[in-house]
Amino acid sequence: MKDKKVLVVGGGGRCHAIVDALLRSPQVAEVFCAPGNAGIGEVATNVPIKDTDVPALLAFAKERAVDLTVVGPEAALAAGIVDAFRAEELPIFGHTRAATQIESSKGFAKELMQKYGIPTAAYRTFTDFKAARAYVASRPFPAVLKYDGLAAGKGVVIAATMEEADAALREMLLDEKFGAGSVVIEDYLTGPEFSFMCFICGNQVVPMPLSQDHKRAFDGDRGPNTGGMGAYTGLPFITEEDEAFACREILCKAAAGMCSEGLPLSGVLYGGLMKTPQGIKVIEFNARFGDPETEVVLPLMESDIYAVFEAVAKGTGIPQISWKKCVTLGVVLASKGYPGGYAKGIEIQGTDTVEAKLFHMGTARREGKLLTAGGRVMMVVAEGATIAQAREKAYSELRKIRCENLFWRNDIAHCALNNE
Repeated sequence: MKDKKVLVVGGGGRCHAIVDALLRSPQVAEVFCAPGNAGIGEVATNVPIKDTDVPALLAFAKERAVDLTVVGPEAALAAGIVDAFRAEELPIFGHTRAATQIESSKGFAKELMQKYGIPTAAYRTFTDFKAARAYVASRPFPAVLKYDGLAAGKGVVIAATMEEADAALREMLLDEKFGAGSVVIEDYLTGPEFSFMCFICGNQVVPMPLSQDHKRAFDGDRGPNTGGMGAYTGLPFITEEDEAFACREILCKAAAGMCSEGLPLSGVLYGGLMKTPQGIKVIEFNARFGDPETEVVLPLMESDIYAVFEAVAKGTGIPQISWKKCVTLGVVLASKGYPGGYAKGIEIQGTDTVEAKLFHMGTARREGKLLTAGGRVMMVVAEGATIAQAREKAYSELRKIRCENLFWRNDIAHCALNNE
């Protein structure tokens, strides 16, 4: 029966993809999204509550008799939203604040991997600037520097020189750019990166299709790191054996390890992985759906996602999930200047003519006009039998969108197309 009411916490492209998947469920009658965005508001009800305002979100869920809450961003998990909802016996999909440490603390994650034999780069953790600087100076470059905490995807620096490392360490340890904390310094690994997300409930791990994100702002993987400029599924460089290894030796071991620590996971575990010459290793764990990977993965789900979310929230065992046989590719349209400073409030036209999935990331609607309201503005996602077909479709549809202040990468999936 189509009678369920769902609250989705968050407001970017990831949450738009979650809302889109929920609206395909035969059980879901109404979706609220807090705070949502202009695109989400076209298909669901936006609620003007910040994603970290746990008391207000809890009150709303009670007032509207919401059947299930689904958490998108890591900040809400780190704010303890799951703990608060569970204390009131309200079903919620997501990890507790303590379990979210697998993302919110790089040090915790590295210690977990070391303890349970999960393959990752060798590392050391520092709180003292001089000691960290001396360690980097004694090691070969490039150096990987990670702020030990949440930094909205911007707390990792790959320093090619001592000058770059020095500047990054000053920001993280002396200037406390992301807040007081420590820095994890890792050995630099080489090889193609990929994203492996799974639904997880205690020891049960149900994998999703693999995807690859594009972090750099410009074509050819040049420019500054961003929150992600595009993604695709159907990775030709990852074999079935690779995928089985990653699931068994990384995701399943992480699930079991967290249970052993008394911190069982109950949501999505995201493995940011790398296929190195020495095998697949973990770059990072996230405690939620990736962004923009969610936008290319969830459109492939054929099963009822409400049933999956509910099973995880209630701990009843995740049902089997079926996926489409095709692949997807998505391109992010971002405000010129991103990830640095950028203008907002620029009108966007032509979105109503796009014949592909269009997920809004940072948009607003004022006086009937659709406007830019963030760094990453929207993402066009197309399906195809091959990556090349999906890519051609995505770029063809993308060009229907008119806005003087948007840019995008023209080479999403460039490293895969030669392998098709």
